[in-house]
Amino acid sequence: MKPSIIAFAAVVVLSSCSSGSVEIEPIPGSITYGRHVARLTKSPAGSVLPHEFTDNLGRWVRETYIVQPDGTLKLVRRQIGEKPEAMGGSGMGGRP
Repeated sequence: MKPSIIAFAAVVVLSSCSSGSVEIEPIPGSITYGRHVARLTKSPAGSVLPHEFTDNLGRWVRETYIVQPDGTLKLVRRQIGEKPEAMGGSGMGGRP
């Protein structure tokens, strides 16, 4: 392949990356959905808060929040899909 084609492909791939962070929008069931501002007064900034729920389509949702310096929660990750099976007692390396 010609070096100019490889360079062009690299520019296209790298230009699709953004340097800023993308905000994850709350959905029904999220702690911060519907203009609700949750403030945690006893959790230190940087604490991680997991939250699991079933969405309106019946899918399992796990969200991860991080406590901000002012006590508000920032949604930083969302997983949607099937709920993972419990690890214990299955004979797959978990304890009974």
